[in-house]
Amino acid sequence: MRDRIFIAGLSLHAYHGVMPYEGKVGQTFTIDIELDIDLAEAARSDKVVDTVSYDKVVTCTSAAFCAQKFRLIEAAAGKVADAVLTGFPRVHKIKVTIHKPHAPIAATFSDVGVTLERSRGEPRS
Repeated sequence: MRDRIFIAGLSLHAYHGVMPYEGKVGQTFTIDIELDIDLAEAARSDKVVDTVSYDKVVTCTSAAFCAQKFRLIEAAAGKVADAVLTGFPRVHKIKVTIHKPHAPIAATFSDVGVTLERSRGEPRS
C-alpha cells in the first residue's frame, strides 16, 4: 500500500527532557506524522467517514504528547504512535518524527530529534 496521510510541522509546547529546567519551563517541539492507510474507499466516495480526520489525529497526538512529562522524546513518540494506532483502526502504520530544536546541546545545530515507526499488530514493549 502506498496511500498516506501526513501532518507536518505540528508545534506543541511541552515539558519533556532530562534536564530539570526542561520540566519547568518547557519548550516548543515540532511533530511530523505519516499514516499508512488505505484511501481507496475515500477516493471513490468523497466522504470523511471513509478516511481519518486530520483534526482528530491532531487532537489525539496533542493529548498523548502533552498529557505527561517524558524524560526522553523517544518515549513521547512511542506514546503518540500507540495513541494513534489505538484510536484509529484504519491506520495500518504510523511514522512519528519529533524535532527538538532547542535541545540542551553545547553545539550549533539546526535540529535534533527522533523518528519511530510502528505497525498495527507489532508487539509493543
